[in-house]
Amino acid sequence: MKIPLKYTLRNFKTRKLTTAITISGIALVVFVFAAVLMMAYGIQKTMRTTGQPDNVMILRKSANAEISSIIDPQTQNVISTLPHIAKDASGTPEISFEPVVVINLEIISGGGLSNITVRGVSSTINEIRPQMKITQGRMFNRGMRELVVGESISKRFKSTQLGSFVKIAGDYWKIVGIFSTDGSGFDSEIWGDALQLLNAFKRGTTVSTITLKLDNAENFANFKSAFESDKRLQQFEPKIEQTYFEDQSKLMATFIRVLGIFITIIFSFGAIIGATITMYAAVANRTVEIGTLRSLGFSRRSILSAFLIESLLITLIGGAIGLVIASSLQFFSVSTLNFSSFSELTFSFALSPLIIITSLIFAIFMGFIGGFLPAVHAARLNIVNALRAG
Repeated sequence: MKIPLKYTLRNFKTRKLTTAITISGIALVVFVFAAVLMMAYGIQKTMRTTGQPDNVMILRKSANAEISSIIDPQTQNVISTLPHIAKDASGTPEISFEPVVVINLEIISGGGLSNITVRGVSSTINEIRPQMKITQGRMFNRGMRELVVGESISKRFKSTQLGSFVKIAGDYWKIVGIFSTDGSGFDSEIWGDALQLLNAFKRGTTVSTITLKLDNAENFANFKSAFESDKRLQQFEPKIEQTYFEDQSKLMATFIRVLGIFITIIFSFGAIIGATITMYAAVANRTVEIGTLRSLGFSRRSILSAFLIESLLITLIGGAIGLVIASSLQFFSVSTLNFSSFSELTFSFALSPLIIITSLIFAIFMGFIGGFLPAVHAARLNIVNALRAG
């Protein structure tokens, strides 16, 4: 014979304070757990949307990031002749030869310096990265020492607002526009004319990376085959732009997950202890009830199930509350140092169905661990002794 669920729900009212404290503890732990997963997922989502599925990036094989990659002029010419590269109306290949450097800028609030990526782009940039939109001012003029700044950088750093000047390689460059790429990693960069940036750093025509658009995203395998068959390109490798930037986020996302989950596990011990104490108190306060239920014919298994379900309900409610609070983090943006590029990256917390499910499972796990021993204790109570306790 099973104990009705309403009996379990009724008992919530008898221990309002202890139940509320336990729910609050579970909610706090689940909030931290979900926030960590949302942060790691937010980084990956930001980097994944940075690239385009039909764009290909060319880097030197030994390079861990764009700033450590070097592509000489001869190699640039060879790559430009490869098949399956999209061309504009005039027949010009849609390729951007990009020098990438890092500069230091002062943070507006709190002071201090941080690394910012400065990217030189070619005239085909609008075709290669159509998500880039000028939100204030205008696009920089070719042949001029002018810059456009990602909106995340403009909000966070000094001298990056419209009309300001940024010092690069001993000279001052004017900010003539603010751009947005719908929250991608490019919003944390500064863009300027590639040739002007090369001249400023006296690099000739040697760039860091090459980004090109394929005539069809499905032709990447054919393009890669042609690329790898050319012996002059053995020191370089092509990658789908979207894949490259997503890979760049893995190290930092993994670090955040490991550190965050470690902290969450420590917090979870306190929540589990709280749930255990709450359920032991419930057993102590309802000893007579348990004896009565057993005398009416309810089995030990039914008693165990009733108390275990009660514990799971408490933690599930706490988990749901923690998730609701964590979901509000989606309205906030965070800036950090990208471990791969060693430069500033702004991203938003992001919630996914997998994070919701994982967080609720984690809450249920805490409820099971915290409620199992008290439930077993309740199921093992002797009927006569339990009735005498009243």
